[in-house]
Amino acid sequence: MRERNMITQTREIFRKYTDDATFEKIVETDTLNEMLERSVSEFARDIAICDNGTEYTYEQLGSDVGHFRPLVAGDAKRVGILASNSYDFVKAFLAITTLGLTAVILPAHLDDMTVFGCCMKFGIGKLVYQSELEEKTKIVAAKRPDIELIRADALSSSVPAAKCTADTPCVIMFTGGTTGKSKGALLSHGAVMQGVVNGCYGYRDVFGQRYLLVLPLSHVFGLIRNLLTSLYTGSALWICRNNKDMFRDIAVFRPTILVLVPALAEMALNLSKKFGKNMLGEDMKYIICGAAPVSPYLIKEYEKFGIAAFPGYGLTESANLVSGNPECLKYPESVGIPYPNQELKIVDGELWLRGKNMMLGYVGEEEDPREDGWFRTGDLVRTDENGMLYIIGRIKEIIILSNGENISPAEVEAKFNELDIIQDSQVFEDVLENGEHILALEVVPRATEVAKLGLDDPKPHIVGELEKINGTLPSFQRVSRIAVRDTDFARTPSMKIARYKKCN
Repeated sequence: MRERNMITQTREIFRKYTDDATFEKIVETDTLNEMLERSVSEFARDIAICDNGTEYTYEQLGSDVGHFRPLVAGDAKRVGILASNSYDFVKAFLAITTLGLTAVILPAHLDDMTVFGCCMKFGIGKLVYQSELEEKTKIVAAKRPDIELIRADALSSSVPAAKCTADTPCVIMFTGGTTGKSKGALLSHGAVMQGVVNGCYGYRDVFGQRYLLVLPLSHVFGLIRNLLTSLYTGSALWICRNNKDMFRDIAVFRPTILVLVPALAEMALNLSKKFGKNMLGEDMKYIICGAAPVSPYLIKEYEKFGIAAFPGYGLTESANLVSGNPECLKYPESVGIPYPNQELKIVDGELWLRGKNMMLGYVGEEEDPREDGWFRTGDLVRTDENGMLYIIGRIKEIIILSNGENISPAEVEAKFNELDIIQDSQVFEDVLENGEHILALEVVPRATEVAKLGLDDPKPHIVGELEKINGTLPSFQRVSRIAVRDTDFARTPSMKIARYKKCN
């Protein structure tokens, strides 16, 4: 086993990317209780949440959280939340966690049997549900009447927050499950708040902004980098309840920061090019991109609109953020500089992590993924002489050829994705009729760039450009078959490409 020296970082490395006034406002905070109390006090009359036509100030949010606490207080240590993006979700989540209880976030798309199964697996004693999702609680009500069901829009008399520490369990969130079954990662208050604080480093101004929430709050990227970072910075958050309404909401709210997965950022860019205007509005400053690889093309093209598209890297297990890239134009293929209060090391090419931001463990799983406190991410990475981090691929996605060569699909895909005409690609192992195993490539072309070609049938041209790239690759990385798709790849709920299964 070959181990690289550990990578540690202090916050000072980010000072040069942040104005002095903003940098001094970024204060290490250990609990959601501290964050909420400070934000309610400092930004009381400012708008905190805009949802479904109603604006809620920080003062109102603090009051409503207090009036929801008695509904979830009691002997149950874990309280489930079954709700889509809404003010009621925000209120319930903050009420549960500031009482020192653990919120178990159940994605709204789960069916009734899965909701019941999650209640059993994670020891949920109370379940907060949105009225529109009441049907999904019927099995729980029938089979486990001891689990109290609470409507998310209810209020009661107010009770104060409980005493919490950095080590107090805070939330259970599902991992992505793209290379295996989804697991429930338990994050402490300290881990969640470290993720929030990390999300403020590297930007000129993050306080008092206008965020648009598009990503689901059941996803760590939406919860920590979008909702909680907005509340920490005294910003206003507009809840977009349906992705189809995103551009309508942008036109009304005029956000300055948008947190997106690359697929949504690509869609917004394509529409901006099609209609000849910035579909994200003239006030947009930053697009925070993560949860999947970000194309250098996106970064370059958004710069033309005066928007900084910042890529980053993180995991549910790390409370979202591990690194961010404030120098995205200079190093567009990198996921940036590691954030402070964590340790990183590279063992045989794999990234290992430990630190304040890391989960307490998986709930309901026999395996402990840590070794002496180190979490093995399963991600293959490299660093350069400037300390920038690059993601090469996933260990579980490695293709082992008959000659013994190990192929990282993501590493090969990155080469083809350098073409502006390619939006997404997937390298996979395929089997010919004669039983021979080969590397194959499928691509989704970028419509705006294809249109510039002015060709009736652009596929031969696209294949020709891909073949040029293919010819420059080492022989063991070259693909034997290339196909141009007419439709997008199938995607996971987090908008990552659903990878083809390996051949046996």
